[in-house]
Amino acid sequence: MTDLPLLGQRIRHFRTKAKLTLDDVASQVGLAGSQLSLFENGRREPRLSQLDSIAAALGISSSDLLVREAPSERASLELELGRLQEGSVYQRLGLPQVRAGKSMDDRVLESLVGLHRELDRRARETVATPEQARRDATTQRLDMQAANNALPHIDDLAQEQLKWIGHENGSLTHRGVTQMANRLGFELVYVNDLPHSTRSVTDLENGKIYLPPASIPGGHGLRSMALQAIAHRLLGHTNPATYSEFLRQRLEINYFAAATLMPKRAASDYLRRAKRDRNIAVEDFRDAFGVTHETAAMRLTNLATTELDLTLHFLRVSEDGSIVRAYVNDGLELPADAYGAIEGQFVCRNFAARLAFDMTTKATEFYQYTDTPEGTFWCSTQTGTGTDGEFSITVGVPFESAKYFRGSNTTFRRKSTCPDEKCCTRPERDLAGRWDGSAWASARMHQHVLSPLPRGRFPGVDDVELYEFLERHTHDEAR
Repeated sequence: MTDLPLLGQRIRHFRTKAKLTLDDVASQVGLAGSQLSLFENGRREPRLSQLDSIAAALGISSSDLLVREAPSERASLELELGRLQEGSVYQRLGLPQVRAGKSMDDRVLESLVGLHRELDRRARETVATPEQARRDATTQRLDMQAANNALPHIDDLAQEQLKWIGHENGSLTHRGVTQMANRLGFELVYVNDLPHSTRSVTDLENGKIYLPPASIPGGHGLRSMALQAIAHRLLGHTNPATYSEFLRQRLEINYFAAATLMPKRAASDYLRRAKRDRNIAVEDFRDAFGVTHETAAMRLTNLATTELDLTLHFLRVSEDGSIVRAYVNDGLELPADAYGAIEGQFVCRNFAARLAFDMTTKATEFYQYTDTPEGTFWCSTQTGTGTDGEFSITVGVPFESAKYFRGSNTTFRRKSTCPDEKCCTRPERDLAGRWDGSAWASARMHQHVLSPLPRGRFPGVDDVELYEFLERHTHDEAR
């Protein structure tokens, strides 16, 4: 497809370079000067024969006119101004377009383009509305579902890094993570004053990765954060331009961290033995590699279908019953909003993901069978406590696959008919009649409802705090 404004700029450039007027060239080509002017202004496309004639009149080849590069810095700015003014951001303002004629001073042109760039940048910063974020999250979830939640190229990348440091089996040590960072030319530095909006900060200029201190050096959280920062470098990530790109980067660095802490070969062998013994248990898988329960559960979803021929589902649910994160490829239906997003939706009250909060013994996994409109599913659930309160982690499989898991002999069983409102979202008639109009509850508001997406520079990092942090530590080290 021909870029008409660019083609017009190149015609004008070579015409003025040859010191020819519009009429000079038009007379040689057999056109009116006004028609050639339309070509130069990018408002009309010349036929191929006309393009050949114009090139001949200018003493160049047709290919010289079709090069996809602005002929000068001035021309590049003029083209950029035109494109920015034709964009939806400027068009919505209802303002007239300003044509960059030859009489416009270069500094005026640079100022106009700079203003338009900033306007466009600010518009892109606010593009990640909650609605768009939900759409992007849904798209990514469905993409990963189609790929069985596996990213083989990242598994291979993690294996390469482990091979380089000589790691063969057992839990990855903090020293091993440090060796990976050193190989990339980075030093791991632990500080108490990280910007509140960051998990880690990488100083590309001085080769340092700043991390928060940990009570147990080398613990899973610390290793995982360091590996995520390393993954950004290994995967060539740059500042994300869209919320979708931000989500993809988060997915990839989390996957790399898990694939490094629980290498595919070792983790798959472990799970195959457990399946053969009909004793798969997330808590054992977790302890074998020294990671968190959630990491072990998510890693199981990466390997279950491709390595064990099992379909399954994963849920992280907050104490109020809302979904924080989920993965499903076994047919279980989860509640979704109009955008298809499941994050923030409430799972059935009869799911183990919610019933587990009421169990008196929470040190071990809770097992349950659930009869649903899609069939019967078995699941194991473990509860935990984080900065945002209690949460539950659930891994489940269809009834026929339960035999491979520890806890499949449970007799605990519930029935869910969701999304039928009679299941658990509508109170019983007698109960509603007793209290309707006789009670008032003051609702608790989720803080994220009013949180902008993102805050500050995309994807939500506070620039002032970040740059002050880097400046402070650079000066401290210099002293």
